[in-house]
Amino acid sequence: QVPGMKEILLMGFYQPHEALSRFLVSAQQEFKIPIRYLQEYAALGTGGGIYHFRDQILSGGAEAFFVLNADVCSEFPLQEMLEFRQQHGDAHSFVILGTTANRTQALNYGCIVANADTQEVQHYVEKPSTFVSEIINCGIYLFTPAIFQHIGEVFQRNQQELVLEESSNGWQRAEVIRLEQDVFTALAGSGKLYVYKTDGFWSQIKSAGSAIYASRLYLNQYSKSHPERLAQNKPGGPIIRGNVYIHPTASIDSTAVLGPNVSIGEGVTVGAGVRVRESIVLHGASLHDHTCVLNTIVGWDSTIGRWARVEGTPSDPNPNDPYAKIDSETLFRDGRLTPSITILGCSVTIPAEVVILNSIVLPHKELSRSYKNQIIL
Repeated sequence: QVPGMKEILLMGFYQPHEALSRFLVSAQQEFKIPIRYLQEYAALGTGGGIYHFRDQILSGGAEAFFVLNADVCSEFPLQEMLEFRQQHGDAHSFVILGTTANRTQALNYGCIVANADTQEVQHYVEKPSTFVSEIINCGIYLFTPAIFQHIGEVFQRNQQELVLEESSNGWQRAEVIRLEQDVFTALAGSGKLYVYKTDGFWSQIKSAGSAIYASRLYLNQYSKSHPERLAQNKPGGPIIRGNVYIHPTASIDSTAVLGPNVSIGEGVTVGAGVRVRESIVLHGASLHDHTCVLNTIVGWDSTIGRWARVEGTPSDPNPNDPYAKIDSETLFRDGRLTPSITILGCSVTIPAEVVILNSIVLPHKELSRSYKNQIIL
């Protein structure tokens, strides 16, 4: 929807595979824009990747480009960032999207100190040890080609340091560059870096549990911007509570109760008397009669038998704090699995009348009994 947007490049260290290629082809057809995946030869960091592929980014004479970390969900106010840059700074200035966090959680993010009048970034600290600012970096940036000069200076400096450190083990690379620590810290106070503060929703997606929270944020956004995407209560249809998305190809029994915060994928089958709440059911999954699915991600082509109960524990931010963010829970705490949402990998089969609680089941497993607080490998 951004005028003048010409191309989308995905960058990463992941080996491209059939599912990714299929996704890119369908996205190109849907959005009518070229989309390509560029694979790094090694993990190059948030700045090293775009520097390595700078020729690809600049081909076609790009005036400016957005950089978005892939592990965030947001309203992505890209148009507003473009307009903000025209009003602040000059044609070569850069914009960071910022949002407000509470004082405690701000320490887990990049913190921005900005001039209250001009919004120029005066100071930037990545994950400080003491409180610096409540304005945090959202991982969404608007750059011009001039950014590559600044990243290039870091690259040159890294090379010189590696030459001086001949005793190093040889595993460091000058090409590994972090936008946050290496570039923004140096640019702060130079008159080239600005912050655009958003009041819209934003969250990191660092764990599967945060995916269900992200789904809630998007469904809530749909209720305002695309209400036609959400399921409604209709005669002969399932009972809908709150915001629910159902893919048109899904088959849902009229006695099922779905919501709030439920997303049902392509080709999913939901039987009679099924209850689904705060969950994502991915394509091809089958929920047999009278199953109960709460705080769970059900993987592709998985099956849950009759009268089974699959339940997890939510890890949502404090609902009473408007600036609270989701915490990155570690998988284990004190040697035990941290209670979190339940995840069924693809092609998992859950038998009838069992209970799966706070567990992670890896793909292609056929379970024979109930499990609680387990990782089933």
